[in-house]
Amino acid sequence: MKLIGKLSLAMVATACLVLSVHGALGVSRERALFEQDMERDEHLIGRVLGAAVAETWKRDGEQEALRVVAGASDRPDGVRVRWVWLDDAAPADHRAEVALGELAAHGATGGAVRVVRGGDGTSRFVTYVPVEVGTARRGAIEVSEPLGEEEQYIAESIERTVLTTLALVLLTGALGWMLSRWMVGRPMAALIDKMRRMGEGDLSGPLALAKRDEIGALASAIDRTCDQLGALQAEADAETRARIAALEQLRHADRLTTVGKLASGLAHELGTPLNVVAGRAKMIRRGLPKEETEDSARIVVEQTERMTKIIRQLLDFARKRSPQKVATNLTALTVETVAMLAPLAKKRSVTLRVEDRPPLTVCADGSQLQQVLTNLVMNAVHASASGDVVTLLVERARRKPPVDIGGPEADHVALRVRDAGAGIPEENLGRVFEPFFTTKDVGEGTGLGLSVAYGIVREHDGWIEVRSAPGEGSIFTVYLPVPPPTPVQP
Repeated sequence: MKLIGKLSLAMVATACLVLSVHGALGVSRERALFEQDMERDEHLIGRVLGAAVAETWKRDGEQEALRVVAGASDRPDGVRVRWVWLDDAAPADHRAEVALGELAAHGATGGAVRVVRGGDGTSRFVTYVPVEVGTARRGAIEVSEPLGEEEQYIAESIERTVLTTLALVLLTGALGWMLSRWMVGRPMAALIDKMRRMGEGDLSGPLALAKRDEIGALASAIDRTCDQLGALQAEADAETRARIAALEQLRHADRLTTVGKLASGLAHELGTPLNVVAGRAKMIRRGLPKEETEDSARIVVEQTERMTKIIRQLLDFARKRSPQKVATNLTALTVETVAMLAPLAKKRSVTLRVEDRPPLTVCADGSQLQQVLTNLVMNAVHASASGDVVTLLVERARRKPPVDIGGPEADHVALRVRDAGAGIPEENLGRVFEPFFTTKDVGEGTGLGLSVAYGIVREHDGWIEVRSAPGEGSIFTVYLPVPPPTPVQP
């Protein structure tokens, strides 16, 4: 039940209780007053008639006195008067309607007694006034009148009380509902709407509640909170943008550093085709038969295309582009990256090998994943000795994400880079992804490669695991989520 309903119900219940108690007390008071008037009237009749009966009894005897009582009973207002004997020997026509024991309990010997009887379905109010007639027997004037008028009056009073109570309850309920809706319902609805919008991140639109009570104070506090949260949100957005820009600059700087290393390793690869092109050009200039000239021109074109491809790969790798996640063949990207890094590995007498596996696709930015691959492969090459082999493998693996990522165990695409180098000491294993941490010699590394790679993989909802031991080499594994299946077009 809503708060308005609870308040209205509480007001109605309170009003109903108060009015019911008030009505019951009023009806009881009216009944008491009505009976008090009847008792006073009957007692007065009994005393006046009792004095006349006592005088007549002394002067003219019992029969004349009884005729006086019988004459007084003939009244148009329904009042009945009888002479009764207050003993067990009283005849039926002069016996009291109330048992003698009950009369004694009500003090009949000392004055009037009020008793309500209802033997024949009707009720009467009876008053007994003892009369001294100079005999050993005790007698009394019994005055009674029907209670129909009283009952009708009480019934009408109860009806009026019930109707008045119902009317006041309905009026109180309606008034309470309107006041609750105006004073509580509408302000609370505005507060709820404001809190809902705050939960959705909308901090605009202050609460315009012109109230000076607790609800108004709460609205003012919520407005101040929204202002403070808005300022903090703007500050956090600015810090986030600055952090993202710094990360992009850091990644680009790391990429350019790698490009420099690749360029030095590819110098020999470019030198060989350049020498071939120069030699064939000289032969063409000296003059050759037509067939040899065509063959030399073809060789010049092939070597030029080879150099162009190498240079294009370097430019594509070094170019700064906005992240764009699309369906990417991770297996093909691995083969392409290995082909680009092979000259640099060859310079250190290290062989790069990609194990043959079915192609696997992930949703990622190919340029960023290539940067991750380059960092991992270059580290593996630097950790390897002359004649070692660095192995790359792309496969499916079922893994449970780390605690900081969360989620159930599920299938992932795993990219493993394995080397047979000296391995990583246990004390350094937990720091390999820290920025600027490196165990390489001065001039060979900045300590940013693995940190940048880890950040890129985390932005792709994945993570990097490393297993290594001194003398046993290292295995770096990149885990990326499996993309959802492409819906089949009908």
